[in-house]
Amino acid sequence: MSETADEDADLRTDAPRGERLRTERPPSRSRDEDRRIRELHERDDDETRDDDRAHDGDRRKSRWPLIILVLVLVISAIAGITYWLQTAGLETTDDAYTEGNAVSIAPKISGYVTQLDINDNTYVKAGQLLLTIDPREYVAAVDQARANLQLAQYQLASAKVDLDMTQVRAPATLDQAEAQLTQAQANLVNAQREYHRQHAVSPQATTQQIIDQVNAQLRSQTAAVASANAQVRIAGLVNQTIQAAEDTVDERQAQVAQAQANLEQAEVNLSYTEIRAPVAGWITQRNVDKGSFVQAGQQVFYIVTPHAWIVANFKEDQLARIRPGQQVAIDVDAYPKLHLRGHVDSIQAGSGARFSAFPAENATGNFVKIVRRVPVKIDIDSGLQNLHEMPLGLSVEPTVKVR
Repeated sequence: MSETADEDADLRTDAPRGERLRTERPPSRSRDEDRRIRELHERDDDETRDDDRAHDGDRRKSRWPLIILVLVLVISAIAGITYWLQTAGLETTDDAYTEGNAVSIAPKISGYVTQLDINDNTYVKAGQLLLTIDPREYVAAVDQARANLQLAQYQLASAKVDLDMTQVRAPATLDQAEAQLTQAQANLVNAQREYHRQHAVSPQATTQQIIDQVNAQLRSQTAAVASANAQVRIAGLVNQTIQAAEDTVDERQAQVAQAQANLEQAEVNLSYTEIRAPVAGWITQRNVDKGSFVQAGQQVFYIVTPHAWIVANFKEDQLARIRPGQQVAIDVDAYPKLHLRGHVDSIQAGSGARFSAFPAENATGNFVKIVRRVPVKIDIDSGLQNLHEMPLGLSVEPTVKVR
């Protein structure tokens, strides 16, 4: 039995896959021995094939990490090249917001609100009545100013009549004064002749009473001549008298103009009792109600106009290729499906830090360089047709096509 086992071992060692046994079977062996030998060799072949398959599987398993790494590198390279090709000619920022005109509405007069025709977030047209302040006080001021204007107009008309009369009366008064002077001078001459005649005759031919009369007559006529001369000098100021009348007319005209201005101011103040929309837009930040007392200059609400634009704060190292007129694609965070198109309108002449309330002072102490941001205004060209309104201050992400 041991010899047979040794021979089987030799056969398993030397035979190539059982072929030699099948061709060189010793004639002395039985069929059972041959069958057992074949079974042993077949078992060895199965084990050998299993070992080969396991070895091949181990080799294939050892190649998978390398293959995965190569695939990852290739995909990353393709994605990087694709991203570079897509973004090489673009500049974008997420520090951008919608902007527009927000018109502050404030009354110019004080008073109680008697009528309020608006509500929060309502759309108003230009010229539409928004609210009314109690007008009674200002109506009374208009009536008073109108009465003062009528009084000034009457005084002006009277001054013009006086001017016309002065222009006629002043020369006539001068002529009258000169005539009276001539008459007084003639009477003085007669008085002087009578005086000399009475003093030239013999005292027996006249009486003392007559002499006293002629003396008194002489003095009286002399005084009359002096008075007439004074009247002539007064009446001789014809030009000055007319000029004074003309100045009075000018003064009355100035009073009329002043009264007219007061009336216009009163009417303007009355118009301030009605606040109308200066532009079309949406009412925002309303803080007034019917019956509220408002002060002059108090902000009561805003009107946000439909026209909107984008203010994008690009980093200073992004500005080298940005120019006015370049096309911009705009994504709005609040409306993911809304895609706007626009163009660069202008670049602000200074960073936001330069125009802040307390600009940084870098001339003292330690210095840490901070990348500045510069506001860029972007006008919206299309994409707002189906949007009712564009709220201000929304976050957007503009992408400027710099190539």
